Amino acid sequence: MSTDDTTDTTTDASTDTETNCGAASTPDSEAATTEDSASKCGGSASSSSGSSCGASSSGDEEEVGATVEDFDADPGRLVAVGLGPGQPEGMTARAREALLDAEHIVGYTTYVDLLPEEVREGVDELYDTPMCGEVSRTEEAIDRALAGNDVAIVGSGDPNVYALAGLALEILESKGATASMVEFDVVPGVPAAQSCGARLGAPLVNDTVSISLSDHLTDMPTIESRLHAAAKEGFTISIYNPWSRKRRENFEKCCEILEEHRPADTPVGIVHGAGREDEQVEIVELGELEELGETDLVDMTTTIIVGNEETYVWDDRMVTPRGYESKYDY
Repeated sequence: MSTDDTTDTTTDASTDTETNCGAASTPDSEAATTEDSASKCGGSASSSSGSSCGASSSGDEEEVGATVEDFDADPGRLVAVGLGPGQPEGMTARAREALLDAEHIVGYTTYVDLLPEEVREGVDELYDTPMCGEVSRTEEAIDRALAGNDVAIVGSGDPNVYALAGLALEILESKGATASMVEFDVVPGVPAAQSCGARLGAPLVNDTVSISLSDHLTDMPTIESRLHAAAKEGFTISIYNPWSRKRRENFEKCCEILEEHRPADTPVGIVHGAGREDEQVEIVELGELEELGETDLVDMTTTIIVGNEETYVWDDRMVTPRGYESKYDY
């Protein structure tokens, strides 16, 4: 599953109540009511008080609330943990250990629901937000750490692949804190491209790039430019966030650009819901890709891997030669 935008709109009661993680009260948080869903970590109100994407209701960009001076406690620890493809057995041992050590776990509702039962039962507090609450929940995690707690912020795949590790560092900086102050660390997970590549055979063993079709944070002209640059070279390409109701044209444009630079019979692997109960895996030709945008196979939980000029299909598996055949006899 990709880790940028999602189509899940599940909400949780924890976003409608105040949290209490030991931070010093500020005038703003004291004045807030439960209707505003204010955090007692000294941060701004959670995403339920604004739009569904975590922005304020006025449409302005969300601003960071409390700064490091607003906290009286000695800072705790903040760890960005990658859950991998989704199933418990796909999580690394280090990720499981970090989650079991955490006092508080913060994350997107769907990802929190993926946590093993032993993790959910062992943590002091679980805090989750629905779709598009990236900024509010990341600040919540930071505020809890600044208030003296050991906090894990979780996401599927890897924290450094279309995820929140970078945002956490940016917000820490904007609050006047440092990464060492809260003992910030990243626990890597298996990224979606690698999970999906494993389902397809061996499509990613040579030079490869990843491109997200989500224009939520990157404008479409930039995405198109990157698609052109990658497609005309010999990279295999992993396409994240390929399709949503609001993003049909992005997928169609992507297919058009790929076909401009690569033959219609180029192998393309499609993995829907890798590691989930509804996982589907198909290998098609590039010329067939666009028509699949209107099917259940391609959505925001799908990763698409486009082969290069040397990629072929053997025994229902994609193979991209590494180059050994040019040096060795086998």
